[in-house]
Amino acid sequence: MPRSSASPASTDAVTSPAQQPMRGILFKVASVCVFVAMASIIKATSDVVPPGEAVFFRSFFALPVIIAWLLWRGELRHGLETPNPMGHLWRGLVGTAAMGLGFTALGLLSFPEVTAIGYAAPLMVVVLAAMFLGEEVRLFRLSAVGAGLVGVLIVMSPRLTVTSDPLSMAETLGAVVALGGALCAALAQVFVRKLTRTESTATIVFWFSATASVLALLTLHFGWTMPGPGTFALLVAAGLLGGLGQIFLTSSYRYADASLIAPFEYASMLLALGVGYFLFDEVPTAAMLAGAAIIVSAGIAIILRERKLGLERGRGRRAMSPNG
Repeated sequence: MPRSSASPASTDAVTSPAQQPMRGILFKVASVCVFVAMASIIKATSDVVPPGEAVFFRSFFALPVIIAWLLWRGELRHGLETPNPMGHLWRGLVGTAAMGLGFTALGLLSFPEVTAIGYAAPLMVVVLAAMFLGEEVRLFRLSAVGAGLVGVLIVMSPRLTVTSDPLSMAETLGAVVALGGALCAALAQVFVRKLTRTESTATIVFWFSATASVLALLTLHFGWTMPGPGTFALLVAAGLLGGLGQIFLTSSYRYADASLIAPFEYASMLLALGVGYFLFDEVPTAAMLAGAAIIVSAGIAIILRERKLGLERGRGRRAMSPNG
């Protein structure tokens, strides 16, 4: 499911006065619900609004929410300052591409399928972080990534049979586009990890929405339409929900460890199944359910493994401490 989200690594958890796991979990679940509602609106309007225009509304109308949040926290000035504008530009380029491809996929595939394929992003991050950031990747994580990507192929398999039927061709395109969106989302997370070395979460959140709004305007001549009052209201709501979801997501990582709350991201699969069935009359296939189960299992395995390694590293540091 397409969204713009700060990586766990990009959060300001270190500035949190105290860890409050239940509050962190509640914020995470709230962010998942809000992002699913936002994506539902994008899908509902996809027949009349092109992806580039949807990206603009999603990004531009998130800005008032984000600015109000930064003002409330007294971080607006800090959020506007950056020593690394090119880093934000590159993150904006790949993040906007991820959003646009994801929105395109929502118009071509069922809601649960797009959500399941989108889960490939965190799996790809493992490989990309090893390639570009020099992060160590052990056999367990590589095996989990491999299993997860097999699950992605299972989800996509019914859509990869090319026929002359226009509907089938559109679904094939949708599957490929969704996977491309997941790859761009993974690249965006890698850029976010690099930005966190010099930038705060407030800065990353603000400049992504601003950059995406400007980049989306470049698609103005590619089929933008004048939405009716109802559609316009829905698109504005999508933007406001996107900004609110970003705040909930960022807040969740301020109150709890990333490894604790990350598995709750997969609650979006249950919500996507419900939304797809009740709002869009989409019945999940056996292949989609099986593949999604494999992807989710692989993702949770990586998260739990990282949590265990993090606890072991923490114990090791305490044992080596003179006061330990």
